[in-house]
Amino acid sequence: MKQEATFDWQLLAEQWCEDHPHRLWRQHSDYVNCALLERWLPNRPIESVLKTDLFDEAFGGGLCGVLEERASKVYGIELSQTVISRAQAQYPRLRGVATDIRSLPFGADRFDVVVSNSTLDHFPEFSDLVASLRELVRVLRPGGSLLLTLDNPVNPAVALRNRLPFRWLNRIGLVPYYVGVTFGPQKLRAILKDVGLQPIQCAAVLHCPRVLVIPLASLIDRTSFAAPRRLYLKFLRSFEPLGRPPSRYITGHFVAVLAKKQCV
Repeated sequence: MKQEATFDWQLLAEQWCEDHPHRLWRQHSDYVNCALLERWLPNRPIESVLKTDLFDEAFGGGLCGVLEERASKVYGIELSQTVISRAQAQYPRLRGVATDIRSLPFGADRFDVVVSNSTLDHFPEFSDLVASLRELVRVLRPGGSLLLTLDNPVNPAVALRNRLPFRWLNRIGLVPYYVGVTFGPQKLRAILKDVGLQPIQCAAVLHCPRVLVIPLASLIDRTSFAAPRRLYLKFLRSFEPLGRPPSRYITGHFVAVLAKKQCV
């Protein structure tokens, strides 16, 4: 049986409701992803947006605040009803739908924008990732935008993690949820073209050494002092200029792509 099929996302959500980890780290992650949205969202009124998971909104600020400022309707899909309920408690306007991304309950050409941040890199097979992309293209309107981030296999830390058994990494607490296959920037651009999308921009984001800074965040989370939190977040943000030089795909944890659906 596939590992992804046996991983219980609902159970993880219930556990995190009791002991929510990585609060401070998620503040930084939200900051980086929101900055990416601000750069890449269309500079015009948006009728409807689909976000492909709601974990960030359930256990942090997430991206829906930015999306609701820019779009009339924001939809979110998620496997876990617990996650949907927590996300909607924070964002009452959010329209949450429990579904599998490989078979969306929406008609064709439904959304102006699809935002998929580190959702599709949790499958064990490349065929599932590509099938999900095809489904996102189906529900995206011609000329609509896909904002996509995936784990970056060019990053040595990500490459090493993906070569080690998930069961071991999960048992020692380094990887709290299932991580799967992904594409590097060059292959990703080719796949996007194959499914009917035209890549417009490509970037790398989250350049700090996660294996070091996430445990540090957990320690700071246990304190009630504001100053260490501010210093920690300022320190992490100082790594993001590494997204500009040619070495960005070595240091960036995620590869990010803005693509448009081709008009027939």
